[in-house]
Parts: sequence; structure tokens; C-alpha cells
Amino acid sequence: MSDTLSTVFAALADPTRRRILAMLLEDDMAVTDVAEPFEMSLAAISKHLGVLTRAGLISQEQRGRVKWCKLEPDALREASVWMVGFGLVEPVNLDAFERFLAEELGGEPGTGTGAEG
Repeated sequence: MSDTLSTVFAALADPTRRRILAMLLEDDMAVTDVAEPFEMSLAAISKHLGVLTRAGLISQEQRGRVKWCKLEPDALREASVWMVGFGLVEPVNLDAFERFLAEELGGEPGTGTGAEG
């Protein structure tokens, strides 16, 4: 496994980070908005965001005084190709992935109800 692939799988291993990715499926979000539904400090959320950023799963951008997070779905491509190689999963379909995450988090795709905590 490449170092990049290991980093992606390590980032996906944490449920908080998976929940953050699900939230970012909706739209770009300010870091403070990402942190809102979690019962942890902004510093702890920032550490999770750092892991996701290093894995290439999200990007962060400063817009004025606010730092924004954006999902980078292409980062899942190498992990998807690796899993498909075993014949265990189909190629990643982001629409299906969004529906799966919404079901797992108890909300409907496009409503944001899966992101509340």
C-alpha cells in the first residue's frame, strides 16, 4: 500500500472524521460550523481537519477571517481502485456514498439532518 493510501484509510478509520466528510458532502463549511454539532473543543476539531487535509480528503482555504473546508472527493479514487482490485466493492459512486452516509447518520441526503448532533 502506498503511503498516501495508508493515510487515507487512517483518516477514514475515525468516526468523527467520517461524520465531517458527510457534512461536507452538502457544501463547503466554515471550520466553526463544522465544529458546532460536536461536543469537543475547536482545537480537537482542528486536529481532525488537519488529518483529513493531510490525507487530501478535504482542502482548507482562508476567506477573509474565516477558514473554510471543502470536500476533495478525488482523494478517495486510489482507495476505491485498491478495494475494487479485490472484487469486493464496486467503484465509488459519490451519489450512492452520500445516500449511504445519510442513512448511517440518520438523515436524508441534501437535508443536512445527518450532521446534527
